[in-house]
Parts: sequence; C-alpha cells; structure tokens
Amino acid sequence: MKKLFLFLAIILYTFVLNAQPLTLKSVDADKEFRLKLYYGNAGKGAFVQYEGKKGIIPLRVKSYVLDTLQARNNQPDRHYFVWEEMVNGKVHGTYQLLQMNHLIADASYIREQDRRHFLLDLAEIHNEKEDGNDQYLLHGALISFNHFYNSNLLIEYPDGKKMTAELPFPDNPEAAQQSIIEDYNFDGYDDLAFTIPDAGMGVYHRFTIYLYNPKKKRFEKLKEPDYSRSDCSCLCDVDANKEKKLLQTGCRGGASWHQDSYRFDKNGMLQWIGKRDLSEEIE
Repeated sequence: MKKLFLFLAIILYTFVLNAQPLTLKSVDADKEFRLKLYYGNAGKGAFVQYEGKKGIIPLRVKSYVLDTLQARNNQPDRHYFVWEEMVNGKVHGTYQLLQMNHLIADASYIREQDRRHFLLDLAEIHNEKEDGNDQYLLHGALISFNHFYNSNLLIEYPDGKKMTAELPFPDNPEAAQQSIIEDYNFDGYDDLAFTIPDAGMGVYHRFTIYLYNPKKKRFEKLKEPDYSRSDCSCLCDVDANKEKKLLQTGCRGGASWHQDSYRFDKNGMLQWIGKRDLSEEIE
C-alpha cells in the first residue's frame, strides 16, 4: 500500500512540476499565502510573485549545491537551493528547497524581520492547463518564452523598452525548448542560451545564445562564427571552458564525434582555434 501511495505521489508531483512556474503554498501560517516561484539552472534568474500581487520580487542565489553521489545507487541527483528575497536592495527573507527530478521537498521561507519559519508545499492547481510558459529575471530584465508551444521570446528591460525575437523551434512535437543561464563570453555577466535537438536524430543540441552587454544593458544575439574550418557547422552542445576561456562545440558526423574550439576576439567575435576527434574518448 505504501509503494502504491508513493507511486501516485510521484505522478502528482511530476504533473505539477512540468508546469511553469512552481506554485507553492504555506502549510503552517495563521493565514495561508501562495506564491509562484521561477528559476533557471543552478537557481539563476529566480524571482517570486505572491498571489494577489502584481509585482515580482527578485531572488538572489545564496547557495546552490548539486549532489550527484546518489547516482551510484541509481537515484536522481539532488539540487539544494537557497535564495535571498531582495526588496529595495535588502534581504527581506530566505527561500530554500530540495529538488530531485520532478520531486520537491523541504521547501520553506524564513521571514527576515522576525525570523519566523514557514513550511511550504506544492499547491494543487485546478482547472489550469499546462501552457509551457516560463520566465526569468536576469540583470533586471524579465525574460519570457515557451518550452513547448511557440517560439516567441520577449525581453522587458527595467527602462521599459522591450525586445521580441523568434527562437528556432524543435521539429519533433515531443521535444522541448530548453534554456541555460551561463557566462558564455567570460566577462563576469551571465548570458542566456536556448537549445533544441538537432533536426536529425537528436543526438546533440543546437544553441541560440544571447550575450548580455553591460554597457548597453541589453541582450544581443551572438553572431555565429565562420565554419569554413570547423567540423561542426553550428553552435551545438556548447560548453563554456572557463579555465581556458574557450567556447567549445560538439556534434556527430557519421560515426564520429567532433569538437571545435573558439575564442572571443577584442571585437567580441568568435574566432576558430582548433578541433579534435572525440570518438575514441566517448567510447
């Protein structure tokens, strides 16, 4: 009976967490409150919106820990998040939670003014269709896009200006648009990437990258490099090698896996550095 209950609970949590954002509710407050929590990889780009409130509150990552030790026992990785709720530049409260695949546990909020601790739980969502919409708050800009149903990208800047663009979209209706927040040009400012499976077998992913320009306070689409000497004629499986300050791409051609390396020049353009065959390493 316990196994059946756990199985049903996993189904419920999977359904809720596939929808964006997380909807959480207090379970021990004098008066229940609800909120929506948005966040990207490693907890970046996070913010909350309280039910009944129009405004949003940015969350600053205080700590993020990825525990992969459980993978040895065929258990999911554990992601531990702690965020500081920032209001007018000051810490207003602290959120924390544990995520394991589609499971959420140990979610809580600590109110700074009196250090009161509130336990949080996933709220059941009635009559709300999963729409795939997702948002991040990055460098003060609100970024909106959809994982499943459309290719629209909207960026709303703090000064009121807006930017719209159309992202490449998966050919396979079962595939999803994914996103990554990372510093791709090694300038100390996080950038934004969107990825979709390649149009073939889906063995690697194509990237569309928007670099943040701190002087202009705008996101600008990264211009693709000259592929005349590259094995991979796309920004595929992009990895930011921080130690060497190289942007590395990977793809598969026939039975071989390839990697190309690029470096940013003084004008911010990608210049090809070299390539290598990864087939033997992967095998």
